[in-house]
Amino acid sequence: YEAIKQQYRPEVPEYFNFARDVLDRWTGVEKEGKKSKNPALWWVDGAGEEVRWSFEELGVLSRKVANVLSDACGLQRGDRVILILPRIPEWWLVNVACMRTGAVLIPGTQQLTAKDILHRLQKSKAKCIITDDSVAPAVDSVGAECQSLKFKLLVSEGHREGWLNFKDLL
Repeated sequence: YEAIKQQYRPEVPEYFNFARDVLDRWTGVEKEGKKSKNPALWWVDGAGEEVRWSFEELGVLSRKVANVLSDACGLQRGDRVILILPRIPEWWLVNVACMRTGAVLIPGTQQLTAKDILHRLQKSKAKCIITDDSVAPAVDSVGAECQSLKFKLLVSEGHREGWLNFKDLL
């Protein structure tokens, strides 16, 4: 065991992107018929509502979100995005979209206070925050103190002044 452990050298690619190298690869395998279309994401809420996305569907949707981040928000590789959502399907879309664009994802719990959010915004110099109706008021209460914050995306059926509606942009 020790000899094998010492000789082991993992093959690490110089450039690795999970969205491209894993998600898109499995999409291709599914399209070629080499793999059945099992869900890449299978989400169930407390009421039993389900969302099932194949690798292809997750890829298409995550590309749309990546386009929102790159085009509508003008984010570039290395820009920071704070994501404060419950574990809903949109959380996963933003996660994969950040991988696609090279944006740095900073996840946060919905239990963060306005003071906590302000601290994270100021220290990270995030250009974008994505959240829902439950956290948006806290962001609004501190947003003016964050010069780097340029875009606020709201994951909601409704609209809020000063916010881009995530679902409308898709």
